[in-house]
Amino acid sequence: MNIVITGASSGVGFEAVLELILRNEHHVIALARSHDKLKRLFEIAKGLNPDCNIYPARFDIVHDDYESGLLPFIVEKIGHVDILINNAGVLINKSFEETTAIDFAEMLQTNVLGHVKMIKHLSPIMPAGSHILNIGSMGGFQGSVKFPGLAAYSASKAALHTLTECLAVEFAARKIHINCLAIGSAQTEMLEKAFPNYQSPIAAFEMGKYIADFALTGHKFFNGKVLPVAVTTP
Repeated sequence: MNIVITGASSGVGFEAVLELILRNEHHVIALARSHDKLKRLFEIAKGLNPDCNIYPARFDIVHDDYESGLLPFIVEKIGHVDILINNAGVLINKSFEETTAIDFAEMLQTNVLGHVKMIKHLSPIMPAGSHILNIGSMGGFQGSVKFPGLAAYSASKAALHTLTECLAVEFAARKIHINCLAIGSAQTEMLEKAFPNYQSPIAAFEMGKYIADFALTGHKFFNGKVLPVAVTTP
C-alpha cells in the first residue's frame, strides 16, 4: 500500500508509522512540521526494519504549498496514494471566556481546513478502493462527556466528523471510502496537555497500532462512519 500520514512526528501518528513500516510492501510518506522529530522517526523506523520504505517530509498542512511542493514529492516517491491518514491536530486548553476568536480559528484551520486541503489535493491521485481515514476525538463525538477548556478543540473535531460523513457521499461514485476514528485517551503529549494529572490505560503505541490496522482494513467494512474508540472518560 502507498500511504500518506500527517502528524507523524509524535503521539499516535508516530506510533502508527512504526507499525506500518514493519511490512516492506508498504510505502509510507510521513508528514509533520518538525524536522528533528521526523529525523528521529526515520532513525527508529530504519532500526526496526532496515529495508522499510519510509519517506519523511517536513510539511505544514495549513500553510505550505501543495501544488509545487507536496504533490510532486508524493508522485515522485510513490506515484499514487492508497491510504491517507489525516492525523495532524492541535489542542488549546482554555476556558471559553479566555478562548479568543483567533484560538477558534487556529483549531478550525489545523483540525479541519488542513485536512480539507490534504483531501482536495490527494484525492485526485487516489484510485478506486482507496481509504481516507480522519482521526477525530471523543471530545467531538455527539453525546459524549464534555470537559471544560476544550470547547474550541471539541467543536473543531465535531466539524471533522461531519465532513467525513459528507465526503463519503461525494466520493461514492469514485469508490473512495472515508471514515473517522473518534479516539479517546491514549498517553500522548496532547492528552497530557488536556488532562495534566490523568494517566490513560491506553499507551500511544497501542492506539497507533489500532489506527494503522484500521487504515489498512477498515474500509472493507465501513464507509462514512464516525467510530468511537474509547474505554474510559476521558
